Amino acid sequence: MQITSPNFQHQQNIPRKFTCQGEDISPELNISDVPKNTASLALISDDPDAPNGDWVHWLIWNIAPETSSIAEGTDNSYATQGITSFGTSGYGGPCPPFGEHRYFFKLFALDKMLDIPPSSKKQDLIKAMQGYIIDEAVIMGKYKKI
Repeated sequence: MQITSPNFQHQQNIPRKFTCQGEDISPELNISDVPKNTASLALISDDPDAPNGDWVHWLIWNIAPETSSIAEGTDNSYATQGITSFGTSGYGGPCPPFGEHRYFFKLFALDKMLDIPPSSKKQDLIKAMQGYIIDEAVIMGKYKKI
């Protein structure tokens, strides 16, 4: 399975447009080579370089396995979104308080749909996925405030 973006390359800079200093919209993410026995996809976007530990920027699950692209600036009405470290659902772009941070977009192929509420946080999603992950992929971008 692969996750890529036409907006940035793996381990390269995320354009300002997708950050708190720009339009703060989600980048386009393209998905390919999903395993045939996948029942749903889940996405976790986080920043492990945050001063207080891992900062969650986006949580989405129950994405249809035939999804080949998550559109730029999407509202993700076709899937369930959880609560980020911002205290809201939906995408929250990179906004490091200092220095350059790494932002991971982790895609998981699951062999079941998840039955957890939209009020779920990253820990809840990870717990619900345990034992059901059949593949995973990641793309990482970097950002430093200008």
